Amino acid sequence: MDPRFSEDGAEPTSWVDTRDAIASAELFWISTVRTDGRPHVTPLVAVWIDDSLFFTTGPEEQKGVNLSHNNHVTLTTGRNDWDKGLDVVVEGVANRVKSQEELVRVAEAWTHKWDGRWNYAVGIDCFHHRDGEKVLDGEVFVFKVTPQKVLAFTKGTFSHTRHQF
Repeated sequence: MDPRFSEDGAEPTSWVDTRDAIASAELFWISTVRTDGRPHVTPLVAVWIDDSLFFTTGPEEQKGVNLSHNNHVTLTTGRNDWDKGLDVVVEGVANRVKSQEELVRVAEAWTHKWDGRWNYAVGIDCFHHRDGEKVLDGEVFVFKVTPQKVLAFTKGTFSHTRHQF
């Protein structure tokens, strides 16, 4: 816990509580870097599996273009309340998932987390969107972020906890 950003008497946020917040989050904000060095931030959904965070993007989407030249990312989630909740920042490197076995596992996790609202078909090296049983054209790339550092900011009794990997 960093005392510079934590109240007296505050407790560090456990890894279990931090991990649970990541796993249950419905929305993340991802930060990537454009070729000219400017940041790009956009919301997305993700799933947490086996200590890694997975997200998707189309190859022509700005984040997909950015990841093709710089795969360092930051994903954030939390609440926009000042005095309650937990905010989490995940820093790491996003690597494209191409393994058929891993793609199948991630697609299943996506379907279960989102009750079928995000239903992907597994293709070769990518996902495809579905409309019912119909598989739609277009590739959806899958990325895996294994955290290098995770920051947890507890609000109410303010604490700043760093989880290092």
